[in-house]
Amino acid sequence: MSGTCTVSFAISATEQVKADLMGFQVNRTDTANGHRATMHNVKVFKSLIPHPTAKTWEPTSKHPIQTFVWDDFNVDTDHEYIYEFTPLTGKPGALKPKREGWSCAVTVKTEPAFSHETHDVFFNAGIASSQAYVRRFGNKKPSDLGPREQEAIDWLSRDLCKAIVAFVGSATKKDTLRCCFYEFTYPPVLDALRKAAKAGVDLKIIIDAKRNGYTDKKGTKHPDSPRTANLKAIEDANLPKSVIIERTASKDAIQHNKFVVLLKGKGAKAKPTEVWTGSTNITTGGITGQTNVGHWVRDKGVADTFMRYWKLLAGDPGIQPGDSRADSTKHKQAYQRSVEALGPVPTSLSSIAKGMTPVFSPRRGSGALDLYAKLLDGAKSSGAITLAFGIGKLWKDQLQDNTYKSALTFLLLEKRDLPPKPKKGAKKSTQPKTAWVSLNSKHNIYEAWGSFIRNPVYQWAKETNTKSLALTKWVVYIHSKVLLRDPLSADPIVVSGSANFSAASTNDNDENMLVIRGDKRVADIYFTEFNRLFFHYYFRSVLESVATAKTPRPAKSLFLDETGKEWVKGYAPGKLKAKRVAVFEQMAV
Repeated sequence: MSGTCTVSFAISATEQVKADLMGFQVNRTDTANGHRATMHNVKVFKSLIPHPTAKTWEPTSKHPIQTFVWDDFNVDTDHEYIYEFTPLTGKPGALKPKREGWSCAVTVKTEPAFSHETHDVFFNAGIASSQAYVRRFGNKKPSDLGPREQEAIDWLSRDLCKAIVAFVGSATKKDTLRCCFYEFTYPPVLDALRKAAKAGVDLKIIIDAKRNGYTDKKGTKHPDSPRTANLKAIEDANLPKSVIIERTASKDAIQHNKFVVLLKGKGAKAKPTEVWTGSTNITTGGITGQTNVGHWVRDKGVADTFMRYWKLLAGDPGIQPGDSRADSTKHKQAYQRSVEALGPVPTSLSSIAKGMTPVFSPRRGSGALDLYAKLLDGAKSSGAITLAFGIGKLWKDQLQDNTYKSALTFLLLEKRDLPPKPKKGAKKSTQPKTAWVSLNSKHNIYEAWGSFIRNPVYQWAKETNTKSLALTKWVVYIHSKVLLRDPLSADPIVVSGSANFSAASTNDNDENMLVIRGDKRVADIYFTEFNRLFFHYYFRSVLESVATAKTPRPAKSLFLDETGKEWVKGYAPGKLKAKRVAVFEQMAV
């Protein structure tokens, strides 16, 4: 399965091949220039390299991959490759093909980043906590890298910043841009918008400018957020005040949108044609730090719906400053009804239309959130979700009755899901009585969370994270809001946007989501990128759980299996690893 920057493979092997299988040698040929290279592995045979270092990087001909699910995270977009997988047998130091001529060649074409089709999807790296960053930039802040600062920023952003700037730049002096942002401080994007306004583009930008500052019990003053930072950045960027619309109503909620609508033409004749949306705040951390996605949609119907939502927001609806309790309720409900009037939201799988369905917030009830939970829990083959603020009760209620017969489900979290700590000084009788539920392999669930290698282990170097790099303060790792239902099936569903899959996001905040059904190209890109991020953090999550366990338990061997038997047992029928292979085997082509 190929995305834009990632290719994911599964290998189905007969029992004859599995017998005494030492792993696979993988070769990759770039068809553009004919260059053929053996892929490398960080995991090695202990008998050959007993003390690997952070620079250990060995060819798979000598230290093969011992897995039936493998990924290549270092490919170019819009590029063709030929991969050859050769099963090896023998002993470490004397490996050979299991049979002469036994290999499987697969030709793969990655997706273009900028396709000009209906959808283009852009993920940032989202892995400042990585060995790759250590090797390239030595865990230094980009601002401390001198002439290499931009190189680090580009590596962290991938094509995300480039794509946002390109979207803005696609507007000509005859066009219109209507923007809506929560945090709005990243200079390159503000500068692109300033240039657009100067070039004659009809530009208007709604920003979160709520007056929500306060003084805490210690007397510390907390400024309006993100209002103060947004207004300063706008001033520093010399954006005309005339293009800014301040969103100040409903100060206890957040204007959490991050979208732009492109309209061809100006005034009454302007026609919405394209939308930029996704999870990415216009900040340094949003674009270069925490995991985020930007989604470019070229669809007039979707653009028109977003434009109607923008017009509603431009009127600053919701609870007004000075409202009485009764007026607050009235204004909030009136606003929710106006949002709901923008279009119906499906409540079941059967009511989700092929194509795209925008879902806007705030709205009354839990219908939208319930739909998302049903989609994940009702997956037939596999499901995946990113949860930036923990696994809420709704998700646990849906998933805790899953068994080994249920779909394989992947949860990518900002923080590890742990039982709540007792409140200090509170009596036992006042502590929550609801039993805490752990979701794990018995529910057919893989779980990973944001983490980094704090201390050198095996050959891995100590890492950093986005907070230490001064890229983010709050959400350090997982900020994307993505749900995938059966992404490799003939009928995949992708949910992506700004909302955090929570009640507050549904009922209180300004949010937008897209439910995309039946688009296999979109599902391929989201699946491979989720796969990349999940297994990056899964490895670190395992290391962290082993290191912090109350009862010491050994980690699985950090070296390759030298018997050619033990590693294969992990793929026995019923094992989660075997089910990962099965997801690919059942893939719709």
